[in-house]
Amino acid sequence: MIIRKKVDALLEIILSILLLIMVSNVVWQIASRYLFHDPSALTDELARYLLIWIGLLGAAYASGKGMHVSIDLLKRKLNENQIKIQNLIIQFIIGIFALLVMITGGIRLVYISFHLGQTSSAMQLSLGYIYLVLPLSGSLILYYAAFHFFELIKMK
Repeated sequence: MIIRKKVDALLEIILSILLLIMVSNVVWQIASRYLFHDPSALTDELARYLLIWIGLLGAAYASGKGMHVSIDLLKRKLNENQIKIQNLIIQFIIGIFALLVMITGGIRLVYISFHLGQTSSAMQLSLGYIYLVLPLSGSLILYYAAFHFFELIKMK
C-alpha cells in the first residue's frame, strides 16, 4: 500500500508538471501568434506531444483510482460474489491488454522508431521518446490492475 501511494503521488506530480508546461506552451503559442505576429513552429508540436503524454499517463492514473469508464448494466443484476468474480475478470483483461498491447506493442514501436531514426518535423526530436509513454503507461496500468486483482482476492 505504501508503494501504491508513492506511485500515485509521483504520477500526480508528473501529470501536474506536464499540464503546467502544456498550458504555458499554449499561452505562449497564442501570444506569439496574435501579439507578436510571429508564431512559433515548436509550440504546436510540443502541445500535441504533451497532450499524448498527459492523456496516456492520465489514463493510467484514472485506472489506478478506479475511475475508468465502465458499463454497469450487468453489475446491477449480480449478487456480491458474482460482482467480485466479474471484477476479477475485468482486472485480468485490463492487465492482459496492458501487457500485450501497451507494453509489448509500445516497446516494439519505440524500438522501431529509434532504429529507423524517425524524428518530429519541427523539434527534430526522436519519435521514440514520444512513444515511450505507451510502455510506461502500460506498465502503470498493469501494476494497478494487479494491485486491484490481488485486493479483490483478499476480500471475503
